[in-house]
Amino acid sequence: MVAAAGIRGALEEVLLEGERGAPAADRLCVACVPWLGVDAAAISLIDDGESRGTFGASDNDARVLDALQFTCGEGPCLEAAGTTMPVLVPDLRAGDEPRWPAFKDAAERVGVRAVFAVPVRVGRVGLGALDLFRGTPGPLSSLQMSDALLVADAAAQILLDVIDDHGKADGRAGPLEQWQQMASLARIDVYQATGMVMAQLDVSAVDALVRLRAYAFSHDLTASEVAQLLISRGLRMEA
Repeated sequence: MVAAAGIRGALEEVLLEGERGAPAADRLCVACVPWLGVDAAAISLIDDGESRGTFGASDNDARVLDALQFTCGEGPCLEAAGTTMPVLVPDLRAGDEPRWPAFKDAAERVGVRAVFAVPVRVGRVGLGALDLFRGTPGPLSSLQMSDALLVADAAAQILLDVIDDHGKADGRAGPLEQWQQMASLARIDVYQATGMVMAQLDVSAVDALVRLRAYAFSHDLTASEVAQLLISRGLRMEA
């Protein structure tokens, strides 16, 4: 009970601190790491089965790990958001774990052995997922799992706050920072680069995005980094 009270206090401090949007999400991720016994945490915004960006992260490593799931087009956060159920993988190297081969390979290369994803939702409406990463194998304890659900609820409050401001701002001057945060989550650079690959290779949008992601994966880059290379003309896809 003491631990539960402790994490509730930590979450309340984040929510009442006064920061909003992405800064609050970052603080939430930093605050939850020691309580949940993990090395890194991130909050993904997911819409229509696809990652729209990393909304918050405990550090840059967590942000890169979350971006890997967009780059690979698969991963626990997408599954958790799609099924609205927690996805718990205590050991990525377990022989009975066949899911997300591309993400698993990429995650293991950066030292991740265990990954846990908890859906972030309001009722039946899914907003994203809380991703937890650890360098050593092993499950979450029952208390850590309960605490992770509390953190996901706090993440939903922060996300709703941003979405609510975004909706209210239509037709009047809204908070500029909130608009910038929502725009940054759209991965506009990736979709702009996808259009360039379509034109270069005369392929469909789906095939162009697959090619972009495949290039990123094979060169240890994120999809956004490849997109920036394409947009700056530092890279041209070859047929």
